[in-house]
Amino acid sequence: MTGSPRRPFGAILVDALLPPDMALACEAAGTAKAGRDALALFVLGLLAGAFIALGAVFMTVVLTGADALPWGVARLLAGLVFSLGLILVIVGGAELFTGDSLMIVACASRRITLGALLRAWALVYAGNIGGAVGTAALAFLAGQHGFGGGAVGQTVLAIAAAKAALPTVQLFFLAVLCNVLVCLAVWMSFGARSTTDKVVVIVPPIAAFVAAGFEHSVANLYLLPYALAIKAWAGPGFWAAIGQDAASYAALTAGAALHNIAVATIGNLVGGSLMVGAVYWFLYLRHRA
Repeated sequence: MTGSPRRPFGAILVDALLPPDMALACEAAGTAKAGRDALALFVLGLLAGAFIALGAVFMTVVLTGADALPWGVARLLAGLVFSLGLILVIVGGAELFTGDSLMIVACASRRITLGALLRAWALVYAGNIGGAVGTAALAFLAGQHGFGGGAVGQTVLAIAAAKAALPTVQLFFLAVLCNVLVCLAVWMSFGARSTTDKVVVIVPPIAAFVAAGFEHSVANLYLLPYALAIKAWAGPGFWAAIGQDAASYAALTAGAALHNIAVATIGNLVGGSLMVGAVYWFLYLRHRA
């Protein structure tokens, strides 16, 4: 599908796909993804996990020392720079589990089977895990947590500790809301015709979910392992620099991290597939399913 030509909208020429054509583009993309071989899906997932982790790296650096700013302003800045992650995924080309929740459109239209959908999700998610955790390992080995006199590492620990402490129900709904915004960004990117258009439609929803404190499972696959590595293996010089010790983060455990990631993953899947993908399928494609 090459897309629709320019259409007049009042006195304005709209050089973008309109929602019915975006639905067709989403369906076609889901069909194509399901047809990729297993290795390609896994490697594309690795890339996306690393890309989202790079957005989180940028975010933690920007948040370091931002205590003097109003809370909302600091969160807005964090969200703007975290948008780098999804920009790299969409423009650079990669497969992100949370965005691939929209493959439900192709499944609902019977362009792919449920088995093919679950296969794609599993391979992409496995790749996302490898990319995000691998990037966390690289950041730790690079000593990035020691930058700013250990302030960057302290920021990572504070973010991760807050995530690990979230109760299950709250965490689930924070994750639902997160992937509604992520999938709306991906959905709108189907209507974009240029790199500039894609960036413009990606940034506001992603900045919004970070600013609002919503939970993204793949970002957490970077932040939580990185924080656990700092807690376990950072040297005494790091702890002396920040005036704390590992006992200050007693609640930050592997079990708490796994709980966060598992619940956030389920919430993300519900938010993206049911509250975005299924709704747009119902609106535009149900009659041709």
